[in-house]
Amino acid sequence: MSALWTSQEAQAATLGQATQAFAATGISIDTRTLKPGDLFVALKGDTLDGHAYVRTALDAKASAALVSRKPEGVAGALLTVANTQRGLEDLARASRARSRAKIVAVTGSAGKTTTKEMLRLAFGALGATHASAESYNNHWGVPLSLAAMPREAQFGVFEVGMNHFGELRALVSFVRPHVALVTTIAPAHLEFFGSCEAIADAKSEIFEGILPGGAALLPSDSPYCERLTARAKQAGISRILCFGEKTGSDARLIATSDAEEGMKIEADILGRAVHFRIGAPGAHIARNAVGALLSIAALDGDVLNAAAALQEFSALKGRGARFRIALKGGGAQIIDESYNANPASMSAAIALLGAAPARRRVVVLGDMLEMGPQGPAHHAALARDLEAARVDLVFANGSQMKMLWDALPASRRGAYGAQSSEIVARVAASTMPGDVVLVKGSKASKMNVIIDALKALDGAE
Repeated sequence: MSALWTSQEAQAATLGQATQAFAATGISIDTRTLKPGDLFVALKGDTLDGHAYVRTALDAKASAALVSRKPEGVAGALLTVANTQRGLEDLARASRARSRAKIVAVTGSAGKTTTKEMLRLAFGALGATHASAESYNNHWGVPLSLAAMPREAQFGVFEVGMNHFGELRALVSFVRPHVALVTTIAPAHLEFFGSCEAIADAKSEIFEGILPGGAALLPSDSPYCERLTARAKQAGISRILCFGEKTGSDARLIATSDAEEGMKIEADILGRAVHFRIGAPGAHIARNAVGALLSIAALDGDVLNAAAALQEFSALKGRGARFRIALKGGGAQIIDESYNANPASMSAAIALLGAAPARRRVVVLGDMLEMGPQGPAHHAALARDLEAARVDLVFANGSQMKMLWDALPASRRGAYGAQSSEIVARVAASTMPGDVVLVKGSKASKMNVIIDALKALDGAE
């Protein structure tokens, strides 16, 4: 494997001092996932200091460690810099500067990671592609993803997130994309922004990093598309393209139909008819898939080959992944949406549940966090979505979800608890053959506890 970073290159990028020569084949900030040959970056967080793990990293055959001080009793290659976060950012900027890859940045209130993974597959059919791991979209995740980009990559896809003004502006300055795609604008992080207009303005900071001649891709079905367009123009972007179901969209979703393990999609991409399959259901999935293909077209890529690759896409863990559990007398299907939640993604997931054939439709919902003063109203409003989806039974946990619980008729109530641990036994005991069970909530609501309990039922008598 060719070196990702030689000691000479890393020193030049960071102005650091290496104790000995090294050649890193990867980069890591976590000794639990570190691979032999990685450069370990000892970041200092609010509760943990990576310097405490330098010896572990070197014992695991890290090529070197990037540090701001030498930990006691450590022998091995060290690259000492003034500040390790800055050192990581320096590597990110140097990686971007040396790369000839076509770069796409993705942001939005929901669907960022899913769309990023679609783009990974789509571009992967066209050439060597590097993309952010998992949801690495914050102040360390974005530079880490960039610093890990192989020098031979032809395409790069980076997820960029924020929950305060100014954060996205800083991150996109590292990425410097040729294309910036906004998935949607929805009530998320309202605690920090106050309105969706403010969220749209914060997301629009991504346009400031687009390279000259690049494109901004906007969701035409969003009520904030016009505002995003105005912000893109303010940033000097002349190539503004829209995707969605709205007539006149540059990339238009025309129709979807059910297919085994997903759906068939009919679309028009810049005037070209494109028919393809994707391995996950849902209108929101279809719209973002069309946006992904518009990214391909905006970079003059082979749209048809890219579209064909999307057949391999499947919903991600915690973001719509499905699995079956065997129960006495039959099986039940579980929809794992346990990673994150806001009103838009809640409504989309509940609508998808409503379309699923089932003996009973069951939901287990945790709080949508960072919703601010409007939080109680947004939670209570989910009762309408549940009614429209013909949901039979509702389990809920969290102080905000108490608002939904109080709005439900007695016939739909399963159990309520302040925490997921308080309802997990009731959910497990109530799950029956033929059920389709949706589990969704913000990550801090710990809905993964419910998922783990349901998985434990598999094969139980």
